[in-house]
Amino acid sequence: MPSDSLLSIAKLLLPEILTTYFDLSKYDVKEEEIHFYFKEINNTSEEFKGQKLHSKGFFPEATVQDFPIRGKNVYLHIIRRRWIEQSTNKVVTRDWNLVAKGTRITSEFATFLKEIS
Repeated sequence: MPSDSLLSIAKLLLPEILTTYFDLSKYDVKEEEIHFYFKEINNTSEEFKGQKLHSKGFFPEATVQDFPIRGKNVYLHIIRRRWIEQSTNKVVTRDWNLVAKGTRITSEFATFLKEIS
């Protein structure tokens, strides 16, 4: 588990949605890359209030690229949670708009790249 100081730094550098709704489980710094690993917290959103949901595991890990930090490529490894709505047995998930359509980079990074080109 990362330290509180690392989490404070991550909150300054990474998308707010990740540091709010996901646990930073670990990080790895390689020669040219920084990898952050996130797992969605087991809290359902307001849109599902009143429904009986049961946590039912996770989706496969998704890896997206974010803004570089100090010349190192940044990769976010994100594991999203899924729930089962008990009365209908339907799978329920949050709709995160973390990844820009048609890319493997964060929406914020894609917007930045569009603005500078």
